[in-house]
Amino acid sequence: QVQLVESGGGLVQAGGSLRLSCAASGSISSIYAMGWYRQAPGKQRELVAIFFGGGGRNYADYVKGRFTISRDNAKNTVYLEMNSLLPEDTAVYYCYLRTSPLDNYWGQGTQVTVSS
Repeated sequence: QVQLVESGGGLVQAGGSLRLSCAASGSISSIYAMGWYRQAPGKQRELVAIFFGGGGRNYADYVKGRFTISRDNAKNTVYLEMNSLLPEDTAVYYCYLRTSPLDNYWGQGTQVTVSS
C-alpha cells in the first residue's frame, strides 16, 4: 500500500516561512498528481497547490506569489515552501497523491499555525 509521510508543520509568526515535505513510498507505478490541500477548523478541505504528471502545476488564488510547490521525482517527494504566512493560512495541511484515475491517497496531515 502507498503511504505518504508529511513533515515541516509548526507554529510561526505572521510574515514568517515554513517548508513542508511529503514523501511517498510503496508500490507507485506512476504519479498522476501530487500536491497539497489544507483544512481549517470548520471549513472544507481545499486545494493549495498541486503538480500534475505532465509537469504542470496549479495554485489556489490565495497563495499565488507566496507559496511555491516543487518536487523531486526520483524520490517521489513534493515540497511546499510557504512565505509571508498569514493567520488565515492556519490549517492542517494534507499531502495528496493520485496514481491512477481511480487511486488516490492522503497523508495524515501536518498542523500549520500562524500567529498574529
